[in-house]
Amino acid sequence: MISSAAFVRRLLVLLLISASTAYAAERCATDDMDRKVCLASPAKRIAALSPGATELVYAAGAGEQVVAVVSHSDYPAAARQVRSVGSHTRLDLEALVSLKPDLLIGWTTGNPQEQVDKLDALGLTLFFIEPRDFEGVATAIERLAHLAGTEAEGGAVAGEFRKGIADVAARYEKADPVTVFYQVWDEPLMTVNDEHLIGKVLALCGGRNVFGKLDRLVPRIDTEAVLVSNPEAIIAGGMGEENPQWLTPWRSFKDLKAVQQDSLFFIPPSLIQRPTPRLLQGSRAVCEKLEQARANR
Repeated sequence: MISSAAFVRRLLVLLLISASTAYAAERCATDDMDRKVCLASPAKRIAALSPGATELVYAAGAGEQVVAVVSHSDYPAAARQVRSVGSHTRLDLEALVSLKPDLLIGWTTGNPQEQVDKLDALGLTLFFIEPRDFEGVATAIERLAHLAGTEAEGGAVAGEFRKGIADVAARYEKADPVTVFYQVWDEPLMTVNDEHLIGKVLALCGGRNVFGKLDRLVPRIDTEAVLVSNPEAIIAGGMGEENPQWLTPWRSFKDLKAVQQDSLFFIPPSLIQRPTPRLLQGSRAVCEKLEQARANR
């Protein structure tokens, strides 16, 4: 027969084991709104509320756990088969809630606040991401992987991304500067400043953003401002992955250096306008274009 003292000791051991197991299963990470978000166990049903969030979750190795995405979540190909719950600017809350997600990946400045508030009021767990630099992309992958229990996969992708960016930085560290205008939208005409992730890509490649010192991350400008700044290169993302139509109107301004030097370039927008591992591919493409602009002088 077990003595009462031995019984108590065994009970304490079992309780400690149970507590440590629960602690090991718990997942906590800090999001890009500086909020500590915790899950009792790794996420099994993830909703990605922006195309960039979708890519990052898949990059983190958690694609099989994704149960909801939003429109334009077209990469990787598997994401196209996942249930869409509206757009990042107008979510179908009823459809989203019906899928019973245990983790929602929000876009800090992209999702409508009133809908975010409703989701929060329903007790759903939200984790916000919006990387502002290359390291932020890598840590976003790692944090999502931790929440999903896919640390090995996410860590490998993050490490590969860091190394790739470091290689690009080393290659173009001493490149001659090229003044450049990046067009992020056409009507209204919009660009980015140096604090924007795209602005950091331009700097990585030796580009000098002619609107880099403006206060807003994505400032509105006018055609006259571009003409006055007279960039050596113009890069546009366009309306689609293979549609460089935004460059056409600039060709009518014959006094622009970018036109005179035939340095009007198109970059598929998903490669540079989403804060995902494909930003490495986009960065290499931008660097190649600016290298071409140097040769066109």
